Amino acid sequence: MKIVVIGATGTIGKAVADAPARRGHEVIRASRTSAVRVDIEDAATINALFDGTRNVDAVVCCAGGARWGPLGNLTDDDFALSLRYKLMGQVNIIRLAKEKVKEGGSITVTSGVLGTQPTPGSAAVSLVNAGLEGFVRAAGLEMTRGVRVNVVSPPWVKETLRSMKMDESNGLAASDVAKAYVAAVEGQTNGKVLEAARFV
Repeated sequence: MKIVVIGATGTIGKAVADAPARRGHEVIRASRTSAVRVDIEDAATINALFDGTRNVDAVVCCAGGARWGPLGNLTDDDFALSLRYKLMGQVNIIRLAKEKVKEGGSITVTSGVLGTQPTPGSAAVSLVNAGLEGFVRAAGLEMTRGVRVNVVSPPWVKETLRSMKMDESNGLAASDVAKAYVAAVEGQTNGKVLEAARFV
């Protein structure tokens, strides 16, 4: 398969790009800083990516961020960035990729555990994760040409917790998180939320 991984320079994205490459798939690594450039906040760069990359079997997005902080401190701009970046950035990937991937291809995006298990400070992150999961469930009902769309929900990632000097014992290694993305690409599920911890 030819697989485009967006956000391939991040902690999860690098592991997700490495996993199918080890399984013999052709992986095109794209990000804001890589040779194949894409910024999911800019739909024009998403279009340019797909216009310049033909015969793609699968698209995986591990990019997107949202503001973290106490609800009382989050501003309109904080919510606008969160919605524009992690939510609408990935919604636009689905909208644009569904006509670009090959027949029977797949699109996989990324939410996160805070969509269903929020914590103080996660209001904006939880909002976009839950919204993305709802969108994918609905979009799966309207895919054509046999194209599938799914969303992976990673738990806390060990490498991220380590970088934040937090207890990593309850985290999952990025290489283990990547297994859920491989399952989404190689499997037959559609319109589903795949909890990464279940694939270890």
